[in-house]
Amino acid sequence: MSSQPSRLFTSESVTEGHPDKLCDQISDAIVDAYLEQDPYARVACEAAAKGTNIFLLGEIRVREEIRVDVAEVVKDVLQGIGYPEEDSFGPHSHCLHVHLAEQNDALAGSVDRGAGDQGMMFGFACRETPSLMPLPIELAHQLTRAMRDQRKRNHLPWMLADGKSQVTVGYGGASPVVDTVVISTQYRSGTSKETVETGVLQSVIGPVLEEYGLGEPPNIHINPSGEFVDGGPVADAGLTGRKIIVDTYGGMGRHGGGAFSGKDATKVDRSGAYMARLLAKCVVAAGLSERCEIQLAYAIGIADPVGVFVDTFGTGRVPDSDIADRMGDCFDLTPRGIIETLDLRRPIFRQTAAYGHFGRPDLDLPWENLELPRAAEFIQSWS
Repeated sequence: MSSQPSRLFTSESVTEGHPDKLCDQISDAIVDAYLEQDPYARVACEAAAKGTNIFLLGEIRVREEIRVDVAEVVKDVLQGIGYPEEDSFGPHSHCLHVHLAEQNDALAGSVDRGAGDQGMMFGFACRETPSLMPLPIELAHQLTRAMRDQRKRNHLPWMLADGKSQVTVGYGGASPVVDTVVISTQYRSGTSKETVETGVLQSVIGPVLEEYGLGEPPNIHINPSGEFVDGGPVADAGLTGRKIIVDTYGGMGRHGGGAFSGKDATKVDRSGAYMARLLAKCVVAAGLSERCEIQLAYAIGIADPVGVFVDTFGTGRVPDSDIADRMGDCFDLTPRGIIETLDLRRPIFRQTAAYGHFGRPDLDLPWENLELPRAAEFIQSWS
């Protein structure tokens, strides 16, 4: 049998300065700001950005006395990302347009009774990495995080906030191998092509691959489009929820279609997807399969899921239906039960809005914690 990979799979990540990721971070920062004052706040906030303009659109329901200075929240996000003022877009050089209304009474009633909307959510886990994430998306996120670190530590002073990574992994041989790495990074005007390529190769790609015990891939492309001086909303429009595959499994696992950012946990698009990830992790961690995908489905106003689907892709040691049945015994999969299990009435969401919602050994995220009582009970029940 040939040891050469027969299949190639690609995932991408984007930096926090990418215009879509800017909008995700603004939306989640506003969610957190309201939750800090009212754990039962209902928030649905989307952001759009282009040029020097930022638009906030959505619905909020909080106690009457709650006040959030959204302009200060937006400014704090821009400062945290580090957009330079000379780019004509930054903490002190943007124009904010706010269109936030009160949540509709009928929708609020549906949330009180059960799920706030219909929809399906997916969770995925596999044994390719210690975090139980697919290797392509994990490497892509590690590369963009390395770009962030090099920029903010001023190790690569020419590097600016906007950027992307892309990793192609070959499967079919003895183990997955990296075939192609693509990095596109915004840089200061006047920086030479050689400076960018050398800096990215030596300070970003090399260290990340070395950390995973991987050699240099046969194909590396650094800023293949050429000049990348203008970035962020100055160069392209941004919108909340437009990077849902980056947020999840890089395309390796399915996605129900609902974005996460800008939504409090009563929205099952978010909380259901987080619980589905925990369930998939539990299955793999319990040794029941090499990979697992969970689907949860909900109907508006109904508390219990209308469907729980388990797929172990032929790698399971027990029937998938038995796994699904045991989940119903160990976990409360109503929206309220998920919120309580994962303690989601807290301001923890802004930190997830860049570099992925899953895996994340750098963050203490409850849906990644296999020591939660219900998760530990499920895993132990198979021993």
